[in-house]
Amino acid sequence: MKTKFVFRVSVVLFCFFLEAGWISAAQAQEIPSDYQQVLNYLGRPGDFKAGVLKINVPRNDIRVTVTGVPMPTAFGFGGWVALTKGAGGKDVMMGDLVLEQEKVNPVMSALLEHGLEATALHNHFFWEEPRLFYMHIHGYGEPMDLARRLKPALELIGRPPAAGTSAPASPTTNPAAQMKLDTAKISQIAGHPGETSGSVYKITVGRDDLGMKEMGAAINARMGLNSWAAFVGADEQAAVAGDIAMLEAEIQPVLRTLLKQGLTVVAIHHHMTGVRPAVIFLHYWGQGPVDKLAAGFRAALDELGKARGLHTAHRSLR
Repeated sequence: MKTKFVFRVSVVLFCFFLEAGWISAAQAQEIPSDYQQVLNYLGRPGDFKAGVLKINVPRNDIRVTVTGVPMPTAFGFGGWVALTKGAGGKDVMMGDLVLEQEKVNPVMSALLEHGLEATALHNHFFWEEPRLFYMHIHGYGEPMDLARRLKPALELIGRPPAAGTSAPASPTTNPAAQMKLDTAKISQIAGHPGETSGSVYKITVGRDDLGMKEMGAAINARMGLNSWAAFVGADEQAAVAGDIAMLEAEIQPVLRTLLKQGLTVVAIHHHMTGVRPAVIFLHYWGQGPVDKLAAGFRAALDELGKARGLHTAHRSLR
């Protein structure tokens, strides 16, 4: 009887944390104890896959619209911080924080004052309200040391309203928003599977062909080295937002391809410093039938990898 009771309690707790977002449904690995300590200290949800701890910093505390249309958090307003093991028992940390414009300099100051780096600052969208900026960050050290240095900056970033208080009335914070897209068709056209989060279908494609490393740590898709497309809406009229990770020689072909496909380029920039070869990220946006949007994303992906012979595809050590 005692064994059955413990089992039932364990199942109930697992379901609770899964529903709350503290455990990823696709989680394939148990979170190592040092990483669990980081999550507990920061008070943020996360998961561990592909050797990477991903800490979620979603901005579901704010109501975001693009071209006047409310958009869910998963469409492109979910910040994150990732840690992975490098040489000498230390971790490489990278991340992307979503900030209102008035929060940019306070958060940057908190990072720098605690020995972390801000490596990029840029927009991801046009016509969004409130105006949002994305700050890429970097650090190197032991997991809990990085967590202690990171926490002052994270404390400046908004959280969802506490239980019992009202939240912004929009799909940004509406967990009941239902998928209205033919995700199988999107996946078939794009050539890659995706994941559903509420009303958003997101496809993420890594650049493992670059074999990038830093301080002995593999920099993979979960560390931010990826291209992605997030779809929302309905098959007849959808919106897409995303990012293409390119070598320098791939920039112009990708630009021509996206514009030819009717997608709007909104930003071209780096995310990480000290990269050899340089990796440039291009953010885009589009509206229209979902099959056309997915075809545009696929066309951009097809331009990647053609320039591999022109560069040495390795990350230089700092």
